[in-house]
Amino acid sequence: MSLRRGAPSSRRAAAAEASQAPAAKPRASVALGDLGRLVLRSRAPGLRWRLTAALTLILAGKALGVLAPLLLGAAVNRLAEGRGAAAAVGLAFAGLAVGWAFVRFLSAAAPQARDAVFAPVAQAAQRRAAAETFEHALSLSLDYHQGKHTGALARTVDRGARSIDFLLRSLVFNLGPTGLEVVMAAVVLSKRYDWRLALTAVATVAVYVVVTFLISDWRIGHRRAMNAADNRAAGLAVDALLNYETVKTFGAERRAVGAYDAALDDYAQASIKANTSLALLNAVQTAIMSVGLGVMAVLAGLEAAEGRMGPGDVTAAVLLLINLYGPLNILGFAYREIRQAFIDMEAMLELSRERPDVADPAAPRDLPPPADQRGGRVVFERVSFRHGARSQGLEDVDLVAEPGSTIALVGPSGAGKTTLVRLALRLIDPQSGRVTLDGVDLREVRQADLRRAIALVPQDVALFNDTLRANIAFARPEASEAEVWAAAEAAELGDFVRGLPEGMEALVGERGLKLSGGERQRVGLARALLADPRVLILDEATSALDSRTEAAIQAALRKARKGRTTLVVAHRLSTVADADQIVVVRRGRVVERGTHDELLSREGEYAALWRRQTREA
Repeated sequence: MSLRRGAPSSRRAAAAEASQAPAAKPRASVALGDLGRLVLRSRAPGLRWRLTAALTLILAGKALGVLAPLLLGAAVNRLAEGRGAAAAVGLAFAGLAVGWAFVRFLSAAAPQARDAVFAPVAQAAQRRAAAETFEHALSLSLDYHQGKHTGALARTVDRGARSIDFLLRSLVFNLGPTGLEVVMAAVVLSKRYDWRLALTAVATVAVYVVVTFLISDWRIGHRRAMNAADNRAAGLAVDALLNYETVKTFGAERRAVGAYDAALDDYAQASIKANTSLALLNAVQTAIMSVGLGVMAVLAGLEAAEGRMGPGDVTAAVLLLINLYGPLNILGFAYREIRQAFIDMEAMLELSRERPDVADPAAPRDLPPPADQRGGRVVFERVSFRHGARSQGLEDVDLVAEPGSTIALVGPSGAGKTTLVRLALRLIDPQSGRVTLDGVDLREVRQADLRRAIALVPQDVALFNDTLRANIAFARPEASEAEVWAAAEAAELGDFVRGLPEGMEALVGERGLKLSGGERQRVGLARALLADPRVLILDEATSALDSRTEAAIQAALRKARKGRTTLVVAHRLSTVADADQIVVVRRGRVVERGTHDELLSREGEYAALWRRQTREA
């Protein structure tokens, strides 16, 4: 059922993204400023000298590109004059021709040398952009990640990082210097020959650029459609692969493949239109350049007929325009890709500018050492919080978890129990009131310090596609082998691990699917115990297990609760009957609290829940 709804929602998301793409296009000056700042903080080795050398090579290459045709023209003129000894004429021609070939080689080699010199800087900038954006994405708040599309977010980071390298190579080192070469060529043609030749060269390039931009702007819509279909296909594929079990158990493989194939068909149709329009662009570009070369040759020929230019000068004038045609030949592709690269980079920068709802304070406080060796003291003081998508939330909740105590949170679904857990972990911040740990407001503490002091065992333990050792040690990667094994033993996982052929090196599969539910719960508990927190949170840690497995894990949990404060969220009341305090939450408010026996004697909400569950049992 979820898969059936997933495809249209993915299509709507992709359509929304495509419709918003034009608005995301940044101003060139702003984007170039962002690009420059990214290069400067790339921390590439030898950044300053590499930048200087690259710019020098660019200027030298373009200057030599203008000089080379002049040398060949001089050689042809010397040969055409034919005055003096044949040997002298031949020697002069040969010298100038060799000089032309050498200068042309230097002009062509300069960009290659520039790429070799600047490549570490470009790669460092690309890596820095990807790492910074990925780090920022991980720092964003829970609400953002609950609403994100994983495949699209991954593509945003990937495309944004790759756009950095493309913009540097195409815009900064190709089209930008080509504009400088046009100016150089126009100055040379005007000063050395005739202003009409310079005007022809500039007009040809101007018409070429304007027409290319107009056609490319028309073609950019096809690229947006391709991107939207690409994002939709990636999102559908990731969703289906992440929810493989759901797809498999409902026999929905054909539906998943059908939705994926429809997205690929949209991509193919947009790609066909893009290729057809590309052929039109190439034909128009060739026609403009051919007309420009023809006009240049006629004007130069007329000047030669009047005796104001030699045969070599005609050759030089035509070669100057041909040299400009080389970089401009990819202008349509480059313009479209640069536009798209700007959009991709802006999407990445927009992600970087997304502000997390939960952030570290400007002047963080250190958590004090626990005053009691039995664990931390957690206090909720008149805490209120309401989700935007819910009609009700927590209201004026007061709760105290003393060191070493076990506090159980019970109540119907949607009552606010999980919200209390997220507040304790500071995944969200209260809209009023405060939550403290050992007397310190959680908003005054670094999140990393807080997460080391509080560990969570969720209902659905998320495992990485790695070894058992890596998953247990994720809480504390520097832990020794003995500490990892001690945590596994404490979670009643030791016998299971010793029974595996690979032991701790056994791979758990995607999201831990090679393990049973009870085994995943034990791994999650071992991971939490290895963190050695002062507060342990168990969020429905056994609700999905059978009675025998639950009993085994409950025994492990009772051991884990010793020496630390524990918050337990439970629907099954029998699992928390031994808690020091049971807090009943209903519609965002604490309606009852006390021990199991006290609450039963009151004949209130808890007693009604208990009778209902025991009757069902």
